[in-house]
Amino acid sequence: MSSPGRATIAIALLGALGLLAALAWTIPAHAQARFFEGKTIRIIVGFSAGGGFDTYSRAIGRHLSRHIPGNPAIIVENMPGAASLIAANQVYRVAKPDGLTIVNFHGNQVIGQLLGREGIDFDVRKFQWVGVPMRDSTVCALTRASGITSLDQWMAAKTPVKLGGIGPGDTTHDVARVLQTALGLPIQLVRGYKGTADIRLAAEAGEVAGGCWQWESVKSTWRKALEAGDITIVLQIASKPLPDLPNVPLASKLARTEEARQLINAGIIVPTAMSRLYALPPGTPADRVQLLRTAFRETLRDSEFKADAARAKLDVDPIGGEELEHLVQELFKLDSAIVMKLKGVLR
Repeated sequence: MSSPGRATIAIALLGALGLLAALAWTIPAHAQARFFEGKTIRIIVGFSAGGGFDTYSRAIGRHLSRHIPGNPAIIVENMPGAASLIAANQVYRVAKPDGLTIVNFHGNQVIGQLLGREGIDFDVRKFQWVGVPMRDSTVCALTRASGITSLDQWMAAKTPVKLGGIGPGDTTHDVARVLQTALGLPIQLVRGYKGTADIRLAAEAGEVAGGCWQWESVKSTWRKALEAGDITIVLQIASKPLPDLPNVPLASKLARTEEARQLINAGIIVPTAMSRLYALPPGTPADRVQLLRTAFRETLRDSEFKADAARAKLDVDPIGGEELEHLVQELFKLDSAIVMKLKGVLR
């Protein structure tokens, strides 16, 4: 056979191989489009309606479908209880691992497993992580009616200041307990609320003085009271001062010992940064996990979502599924002495 003939055959073979590669690339996408088409994805929120977790999930739910092949319907359901532990347990044990159920639960439950808390029926290291929409930081917000409008007043309080809390594993509970131990703040923790929306109502009714939870949630769901001066941010717990709160005292700067600083970091700062976890049940097919991670990431970049989030005063600073998986694994490498101390504090 002549050289031109061989060249023609070679070109034809290369073209065929290229076509096969292109088909191989598109088949998974078509398969996923067929799977999700006409289906409904449920986002299960582990807290009551009206709180920060719920607000983020409903904003994401309004835009997520556009970024998933087949454009499935998205619904948000609330399953409050035990600081989102009920929702996490339910999805881990019961939900089908088919990509149609996403659970939004609290990052403090990761620490909860590490500390051996009762009621945890999952291994967080086996969840398939989708991502986090916002790297959170924590603040303590107190009502003007409580008479505590500064950290100095709080430290000097003759009676413990009542803070509302949900329960072990939630920011509202764990932050108060760590601050009480690490900084010696006078705190009476009133537990049993279903969500931060209920704590806000209790504070406005005078049942408690306020509470400590994510700044991103406080400023979006309690903004009218903030603007009116009816509540004051008296303390922030973050790795560095938040741009919105340059003059509010930073908890880690007030710590007098290295142990106190480590307790604040491991017990509050790190788990709070990844507090708004979105995850799929163990065993979800890898291609669907990757697809939903990509859809989640693209949703948070979507101009319509950003406009929606801006209207709701929701900040966006995401953590991707892969990075989130790494952070979870790193928490299980904490120094054993700090883990033992936290076990005593976060009971």
